[in-house]
Amino acid sequence: MTTPPPALLIAGHGTRDEAGAEAFRDFVRELGARHPELPVAGGFIELSPPPLGDAVTELVERGVRRFAAVPLMLVSAGHAKGDIPAALSREKERHPGISYTYGRPLGPHPALLNVLERRLDEALGATGSRTPMDRADVTVLLVGRGSTDPDANAEVYKAARLLWEGRGYAGVETAFVSLAAPDVPSGLDRCVALGARRIVVLPYFLFTGILPDRVRQQTEGWAAAHPEVEVRSADVIGPEPELLDLVMERYQEAVKGDLRMNCDSCVYRIALPGFEDKVGLPQQPHFHPDDDDHHHGHGHHHGSHTHAH
Repeated sequence: MTTPPPALLIAGHGTRDEAGAEAFRDFVRELGARHPELPVAGGFIELSPPPLGDAVTELVERGVRRFAAVPLMLVSAGHAKGDIPAALSREKERHPGISYTYGRPLGPHPALLNVLERRLDEALGATGSRTPMDRADVTVLLVGRGSTDPDANAEVYKAARLLWEGRGYAGVETAFVSLAAPDVPSGLDRCVALGARRIVVLPYFLFTGILPDRVRQQTEGWAAAHPEVEVRSADVIGPEPELLDLVMERYQEAVKGDLRMNCDSCVYRIALPGFEDKVGLPQQPHFHPDDDDHHHGHGHHHGSHTHAH
């Protein structure tokens, strides 16, 4: 008898917003329906039901012994780095004999950048009385959740830079809705200081919730005080097919133990806008002048994938 594949356990942040919590639960159900061959369950670290432990118990009661856990989060902050691994080790004590591998957060993956681009196009499009904007006249303010972890905040900046590359926007600036500066009004001020007259505020969030709502409210408040600037709000990413596919990609990585570093956004692996000609180019090893025998640790990459400077 073949060994069944590990179950997929999806870990969410949790939210006080019922619509946001239901969006997560719907997403887990949809993923399970798409992959009937796979036991799928999901739970939250805090704030909303079901807790992650209940999702584990549900799977264990269905006979599951092996799990691959994927954090349904865009950046690796305290939840992904500490809370989820701690919760999983607790579950291991509660359910002797289970084992798990742990996947990595979702962003900034090219598939999600494409969804963000679509959200911007929707905000810029000629819907109703709105006239379409030329991207070269548009400054985007990408707004992340915000964290006390500088690495997590830096990930939002990375997403902003990747969104800007090759897509023709005047600029992509970054702000945060909680715990980190600049906040949304300061981010909008910065856009104007850089010469922006048309701004689209783009929430870097998967689903609706308290914080994305706050981004929109703060944007509207700022816009009312600055009638000379055209400001539009874009929608959250949402349960798009790209997101469903990406969770499965993270699951497969976790199952195979293929946790690559930043190959998602590597121009030699992935066709990024404006850099399509670089995909598959052979990379020559390079040597630093002060190093006789310098090797990059790229053994986890497929093929010869050494970055040339």
